[in-house]
Amino acid sequence: MSELFDAVDALVASRSPLPPPAERKRLRQAHGLTLEEVATALDVRRATVGAWESGKTEPRPPQREPYARLLQQLAQLYPTPAATSSIAGSGPLRAAPAAAAPAEPAVPAGSARDDAGKVTPAPAAATGVPAQSSAATPPLAAAPRPAPGSRPPGAPKAAAGTPAPARSGPFEHGPLLVLDADDGRQVTGYGTGGLLLDVPARSLSALVEWALTEARVGAVKLHPSGRDADPLLVLTAAACERYGLPATLSDAERSAGRIPEDHKAVKLLERAGWQLTRRGLGPWARIYRPVSGGRRQCVQLCIPSWHALDDRAWGHAAKLGPAELARVLGVYAHRVMTPVGSTAVSGLELMTALNPPTRASEPDQDGKRHSEHRPGSLSTQSVDPAPCEAIDGHPVLSHLPRFHIRGPEERLFEEAYDWARDLTDAECMQPHLVGVDVNLAFGAAANGAVVGLDAPPEHVTQPVFDPAVPGSWLVDLSHVDLSRVKVAKQWRDLEGGGLLPSPFIPTGEHPEGPAWYATPTVAYAVELGYDVTPLEAWLRPRSGRFLDGWYKRLRDAYVATMADLKVAEKLPPGEFLEAMDGYKGRDPELGIVLDAVKMTVKGGIGKLQEKARGGNWVPGQAWPALARPTWRPDIRATVISRARVNMHRKMIALAAATGRYPVAVLSDCAVYTADGPSPLDVLPYDTNGKTVPGSFRLGVSPGMVKHEGTQDVLWGVGVLEQLGGEGKVANLARYIKTGEVTARDTGE
Repeated sequence: MSELFDAVDALVASRSPLPPPAERKRLRQAHGLTLEEVATALDVRRATVGAWESGKTEPRPPQREPYARLLQQLAQLYPTPAATSSIAGSGPLRAAPAAAAPAEPAVPAGSARDDAGKVTPAPAAATGVPAQSSAATPPLAAAPRPAPGSRPPGAPKAAAGTPAPARSGPFEHGPLLVLDADDGRQVTGYGTGGLLLDVPARSLSALVEWALTEARVGAVKLHPSGRDADPLLVLTAAACERYGLPATLSDAERSAGRIPEDHKAVKLLERAGWQLTRRGLGPWARIYRPVSGGRRQCVQLCIPSWHALDDRAWGHAAKLGPAELARVLGVYAHRVMTPVGSTAVSGLELMTALNPPTRASEPDQDGKRHSEHRPGSLSTQSVDPAPCEAIDGHPVLSHLPRFHIRGPEERLFEEAYDWARDLTDAECMQPHLVGVDVNLAFGAAANGAVVGLDAPPEHVTQPVFDPAVPGSWLVDLSHVDLSRVKVAKQWRDLEGGGLLPSPFIPTGEHPEGPAWYATPTVAYAVELGYDVTPLEAWLRPRSGRFLDGWYKRLRDAYVATMADLKVAEKLPPGEFLEAMDGYKGRDPELGIVLDAVKMTVKGGIGKLQEKARGGNWVPGQAWPALARPTWRPDIRATVISRARVNMHRKMIALAAATGRYPVAVLSDCAVYTADGPSPLDVLPYDTNGKTVPGSFRLGVSPGMVKHEGTQDVLWGVGVLEQLGGEGKVANLARYIKTGEVTARDTGE
């Protein structure tokens, strides 16, 4: 009988309650104990006690019960300042799954265990914010991830006697986990806010099942008519090997973008009833089962060692440790969305997530609801472009002869600026070239853009131009004279001949006859004071501001991340320039997030006109992207047209007020000569901090500008001589940031 009592005592001892890791360290230090003293008393190594305090491991019998007793006695001597009302100050939590080993940690104060025996950690210690929260909520990003055992970044402090903010719902562990395996093949999930989870799954199929049933990972939908974000599991190279996947892809696999369909891991998934999308098991993979009972079963995988995180968008993120990578991706997920592929893919998916095409109808006579179109959104079906909007090779152009080259009278050319000119004699006498760059130029251009929605374009001959109707117009703008234009509704004389780019053509050349333009470009010709007479048009009468919500979310993400980097809104010009000096170095991980947000804007707009990929495609044949409702070159053209027009409007406002003209423009960057090296030597500000209305303004908000770079005029003259020739002028805006010229300027 005594053996039974001993067994019961051992079972109780194996679950002796322990405070969170950070509290263990606080109690030891409060009593003046060293790691060595505790280790000697418990007959373990010093490193073992350190691991208990960092949350990397948990004490097992026979040490667990005496260690718990030690901490319990110390807690009576040194109670926490806020008693036990909040554990928001605890370090990374390690929540054990239901199938944990016998040494499973006890439930921490403020936590609970569900019927399956799984620990639900105290919500505030995980992140303190709802999944997919708005960017205004401070998530995880105020400082670099602290050492294990300290307060997780961004976890909100709770005042004494005030409970920590709750994190309820099915996604209390956040939108994603970065999985890493140790030498003992134990897998740990690193979540947002310093959360650590033991992962019991021993196979890839079991991992997917666990992610959907036990992990409590995912994110709430961004729109009431949308859907929740799928769990995202990010696998390190060690985790890949643990689950039977290669740590890296071979050259053939990388070229194919996936591992072979006959790979053992793929076959095991299929045997367990899981399916893969058409892109297979590659750097970004979606593993799912068909919807059952209205319940979506889908998990997203991201594998950085397979080049899932393009360094053009994510910098050195793939080289980060699992905790740091969880922080970077977590901040992005909370402020933008859970990534579902490249930043371009995520940018496109964000449009639909914020503006879903369908909604639930009102109940019918039987009380049932049905799916119906949401006003203000795109269709669930793809819409063919107008012939002038289609890119070469599109099926709507299959009637054209092979190798036919369309000119501006047949094709819409709405692209970003790439224009440059030689310096004048007076400009050569100035010592500096100063570049200014527009923040989130395409995002600012998307804000308020009226675009076509769910209806196909309608062809009209001899139309009367209406700036409120989105579409494409065939019109001759060659009569617009840039030497005399309206600026702020007043006629002004400018040095238009050669010192300013044309606002109508991306290369800045003056139009020579009829050409296709998007509505904002034609409207700008009217704004400059000139009449327009379109010959024909493709118009979209059903229109709306489809991208407004998309812009706002990305704008908030950008501004919030800049604020974390100590660059606030509404700073005076001088203070703004000072704050921008070395701003990314204050938190390199948030610098990665910032670049990813910017690439989400640019890539999302570019993805609206995704071209055919793969060697088997032939012109005239549809490619997969055309099946998307978001394959909309007309929307892309509208945004880029607005961005280019916005740039030109700022340049002529500055020219009219100061006589300064750009020497080069590349997309959202303009270069000027100046007597000093600062943007303040180009942009006039008075003592009240005001500058030329309608021109460039220094600041962090989208549409305002920052300093891109400064070089000597002699450097610029040298670049023009080195790369010029055959009537081409090198674009100094391409090199102004660093001054490095690595290759001949091809204009690409």
